[in-house]
Formats: sequence, structure tokens, C-alpha cells
Amino acid sequence: MGDRGEEEEEELQMALRMSLQGSPPAQQPEPKRSKPPPPPAEEGVAAADAEAEARRKQRELRAAAAEKRLRAVAPSPAAAAPRPPAPEVVAREVEVEVKADPGPSGVSMEEAKAEEVEEEKGERLPTDVAEKLWLMVFGNKLEKEVLAQWSNQGIRFSSDPETTMGLVQHEGGPCGVLATVQAYVLKYLLFFSDELGNPEVSDPFYALGQRRFYQSSFAARDDFSSLTDDRKIRALVHAMLEILFLCGTGNRAVVATIGSVNEAKTAAVLEGLSVDSAMDLQKVLRISTFTSRKDAFNSLIANISLFESRLGAMLFLISALLSRGLERIQADRDDPSLPLVTAPFGHASQEVVNLLLCGEAVSNVFDGKVDFGGGMFLNGIPNDVEVGFLTLLESLNFCKVGQYLKCPKWPIWVVGSESHYSVLFALNPNVQEENELEERESKIRRAFDAQDQSGGGGFISVEGFQQVLRDTDINFPSDKLEDLCNAGIIVWSEFWQALLQLDKRAGGMKDPTGLMGKKQFTIYHFNGIAKSVLNGNANIGGSTIQRPRLCKLNVSVPPRWTQDEYLADVVSASTSGSKDDSVLSLAPPVQTSQHAPLVDCIRTRWPRAVCSWVGDMPSIV
Repeated sequence: MGDRGEEEEEELQMALRMSLQGSPPAQQPEPKRSKPPPPPAEEGVAAADAEAEARRKQRELRAAAAEKRLRAVAPSPAAAAPRPPAPEVVAREVEVEVKADPGPSGVSMEEAKAEEVEEEKGERLPTDVAEKLWLMVFGNKLEKEVLAQWSNQGIRFSSDPETTMGLVQHEGGPCGVLATVQAYVLKYLLFFSDELGNPEVSDPFYALGQRRFYQSSFAARDDFSSLTDDRKIRALVHAMLEILFLCGTGNRAVVATIGSVNEAKTAAVLEGLSVDSAMDLQKVLRISTFTSRKDAFNSLIANISLFESRLGAMLFLISALLSRGLERIQADRDDPSLPLVTAPFGHASQEVVNLLLCGEAVSNVFDGKVDFGGGMFLNGIPNDVEVGFLTLLESLNFCKVGQYLKCPKWPIWVVGSESHYSVLFALNPNVQEENELEERESKIRRAFDAQDQSGGGGFISVEGFQQVLRDTDINFPSDKLEDLCNAGIIVWSEFWQALLQLDKRAGGMKDPTGLMGKKQFTIYHFNGIAKSVLNGNANIGGSTIQRPRLCKLNVSVPPRWTQDEYLADVVSASTSGSKDDSVLSLAPPVQTSQHAPLVDCIRTRWPRAVCSWVGDMPSIV
């Protein structure tokens, strides 16, 4: 029996080699392998049998994958012999040869196995989940124009040297996704440029330590034209990785891709691909879930050509939603019946932007929750964020952005207008450092906002006001306190004016010198939507090209003054006829000021900021 078993084993080895090589095996016989010694006990026998069975199945699957690959490239059916069932135990020499020896096409077993694994990577979404996802994003009244915007927007860098660090937007709808990803990309390009090879750099705890270092000793350069493609791609992958793990509460990231697509095949597969419904999406979408940042980083690197393709923005939005979980997404929102892509122009909703900024798809931009009583809450931003958010709507009194978004960990902000999102950033984190006056104001404002139950309306009750005074050690004279409380509510603007007239020793903000709080710094605005600009001199045949816009702004924040104080000082000095100009010297210097809607956004972060720039006005639309 033993001789017969060895003969069968030898025949199986030869058949397997023929199936892989498409030709008879070499004439030299394979060395025989003696049987393994029997285990000493019954438990050992069972364990050995189980291990052998596992090895047998693994080898069988490996051989089947290789044979499938080789059949596809073989010149004729006769080149491959039928593969018999894999033996229970295969000689180690055969296993090594199968792994290393290429077939007639020059494709090794290992390469064929890698190809097979690549084609089958990721899981399909269940049909009901795909339908729920589609309805959540686009609603049940999807316009073709809106779908076209989201089906034709990749996440790609600008080829223009001046804006090479920026992502180009060609369609109107996905700007909320692109601008937020752009903000994170700038974080890595400006402040982590030398550490982009480390997958752990996107971990918030790692970034926290680096932030302390850079705030004290580092100012990023603005020579964006020197950025290499590799550095930009790694910054993009780190940005995507951080956002996805943020959405997955730090525990997981889901990467959505298209089945049977690799870097070489992306263009060919997507050329005729149409995703017009939930069923179309379900057929082609593949999802992979990662708990390791390194594995997720490698997956994103491997699929970067897919995210750069025309489906890139949509795939990344789906990845973020699935990382958070569809049930959690709906629980975050004030009104989960509305689609995340808003009608009629297909813009990403504020909930999408908030999801990518803070990891939760909340509907509001104030800090924390607002309790309206009766168990009704409105959800805002839950905690500190890496990059922030400013909006023109606040300057129009339509909303109130909280301190979490206004004062992010890094000096980078997504900027919202009525119809578009762009990015504002500084090269030096020191622009966010607060002086004594600003720290005092921030403390008082946080205490006031904690008592504000109006959803950012800027007023509190008398009881809440008393708590603010206790928390911030403010002591108003009794007559002033009575004036503030007469109406039954206290409005922030009136409270602030009273603080500016209250001496610092009583907890107020009155500054006899008028110089505290003055700032000067440079800030940049990037609008990723491609617009027509003149390339060269129009008088000598310059041409018009499409490219994003980068604008450098000089910002000066004057000392804090009330209008009454300023006029009183000027009038007093002019009517006295005094040669002493010490009072007038305290007034803010006259500066060249330019105005644009972006300036109104900047002033929601730095009140009374004076801005100037060279060239065209910065655009937030």
C-alpha cells in the first residue's frame, strides 16, 4: 500500500506541473518524499488531519486560480492538461516549483494569484443597502443634470504651477466634498510635508504633538510649484484616510471602489460605465472595511487612479457615509427625510461638509446641542476639529458658527457661500494665537454660548446671564446690571458693548491704550472651480485658459474700539486745539482697504479685519 500511495502522489505532481506549464515535465524524476511519521496520540492525528485538510484546500484554491489565469492566456486548449484533484499531501518540492515557475505566458503562479485576488477584492453591497444609500444621497426625484455632476468629478490636482497644490473642480455639485478634502490636503502639505511616508501621520494623537511643535517654530513655505506628484498624492491619501477614520469614530474606514478595476484598467472599465440608479451602483460597487490605518493607506494608494477618475468624488462620499454607517448618519441629522445632495443644483449639503469635518453628519454649525424642550434637540459640532469652517451666511445673520469651527487646530477653513465652497488658509499657525484681550473675549463668549438656547440667536435669559457673570468674574455696577436685565433677555451685542466700557479690574474689556489686540498677517484663498483667466499679454496674442484661483490677502485687525469711544477721542482732540496728539495716536491707522464677500467671511473670525490684495478680487462663487 505504501508503494502505491507514493506512485499516485508522483502522478499527481506530474499532472499539476503539466497544467501549469502546458508541456510535459522534465525527464529527470522528482525526488520522493517519505511519509510523515504518525502522531503519537489520537488528538495529534486529528490535529494533523485538520491541518492537512486546510493545506489541501489552500493549495487547491491557489492552483485553480493559477489555472484560470493561464487558460486565459494559453495559445490553444491543448496547451493545458486537465487538472486532477489536489492530493491530500503534496511534495514540498512541487509546491515551491508551482509558486515560482512561470507558464508559457511568462506569468508566474504568484502573479496569477495576485491577479485573481485583485479581481475579487471587496464585497458587494446588499441590494437593500444600496437602495437606502442611493435614496439618502440623491432622494427620489433625481435630476439627470445633478447625477451628471456627481458622475464626472474626480479628485485631481491642478496642472497649473501656481495652483498645483489645489484640487480642480469642473462640476458645480461636489464642491463641498472637494473643498473639505482640499482643506485636509493643505494640512499635510503645509505642516507634515516631510512625514508623508508614515501612515500613522494621519492619527490625530500624532498630529497633536506635531501641532505643538509647528506652532512654536515652523511657518510653511508658499512655493507650491516645487511640490512633487508623489508628495501631493501622499498628502491626498493621508487626507482621505484621516477623514474616513474620523467618520468611523477612529475604529474603521470603509473604502468604496469599482469591481475589476486596477490602475491599468481604470479608463477602459469606466469608459462605458453608467451609474444611473441604485441597481447600477450595486452591480459595480465593492467595499472593503479596514481597522488598520496602514492597510487602509495601502488600499487608497492602490486605488488612487479610481478616485482621480470621473467617479472619484462620488466614491469618496460613499466611502465616508459607509464608514460612519447609514443608521448613524440618519440619527445625526435634524431631518433625515431630505437628500444629502440638495436640489435643484446638486450641491453637497451642510451635513456632508460637517461629516467630513467632524465625523458626524449634523445639520448645524454651532457648538454642541441645543435643547428646545420636550425631548427635542438640534445637533451641532460635538468637539474640536482639525480644519474649520466659515460662512457668508453668518455675516448675513442666517446662522452662527461656533468656536469649534472658527478656531480649528490648524489655520485652514472651508468657506461657504450661498452656492459654493472654497478654502481659506494661512501658512503659519500663529495667526490663531490669542493675546490677552482675545483670550478674555473667548472665555466670555464660550460662557455666554453655553447659556444660549436660541440655536445661535445670540441672546440668553436673565438666569443664564447671572451664571455667565459668575463663571467669568464680571462685576457690573448695580445700575448697569439693571439696565441689561430690564428686557428679560440679554443680547450678546449689548452685553459686549457694556463689557467694552467696563474696566478690566471689574472683569471688563476696557483698554486704555487702545493697542491690545492688533494683528497683521497674510492669508490665502483657493477656489478650485476652473475659471477663464488670461495666459500672457492680451496685446501680444495671450490666450484664455481654464484654471483654479489662488489669491494672497494681507489682513490687518485693528485694536478693539467702540464707535462712541473712537468719535469721542477724535472730537475731544480736535476741539481742544491741543498740540498733544497722544489721544489721536491711539486711533487705528488709516489703511488701504478692499472689499469682497470673502472679507465678510473673514470678519466673522476676525471682527473689523481690513483686507487688501493684488489683482482680481477673490471669488467665493
